[in-house]
Amino acid sequence: MFDDEVFPLLFRSRERLRAANRHAEVSVMSESPARLLYCRCAYAQVVPADVKDGVLRHLCASGQSFESVADLCEMSARRDPRLAGLAGPDPLKIIACHPRAVKWLFHAAGAPLPEDTEIINLRTLTTEEACGELGKVP
Repeated sequence: MFDDEVFPLLFRSRERLRAANRHAEVSVMSESPARLLYCRCAYAQVVPADVKDGVLRHLCASGQSFESVADLCEMSARRDPRLAGLAGPDPLKIIACHPRAVKWLFHAAGAPLPEDTEIINLRTLTTEEACGELGKVP
């Protein structure tokens, strides 16, 4: 699960997101920035813990808004309706595991991902490589 260093960072990130949502202003933009979805891979535990923790620390320290889920595999198995909302029309960047697996998890839950969805594969990247990919987020 979460170590003593990561959990407070995740908690503060969620609080910042809630506060931002309470005070959000509506604006029209020609291109909306990518939303971020981070999968903790809590049950299958196929992503190295040091990579998961390092990327989570980076996300929390970056100030970027992101959504964290415990396990996309579990959400897909339960056909969690939140997956349909995540697979919506706005650009999405998913930080999880193999792109083909993530696409099929959403598909199996009845929420296929748009073609332009970017997936960062934490199973094959180092923490530094994954964080470099996150640096591309507007």
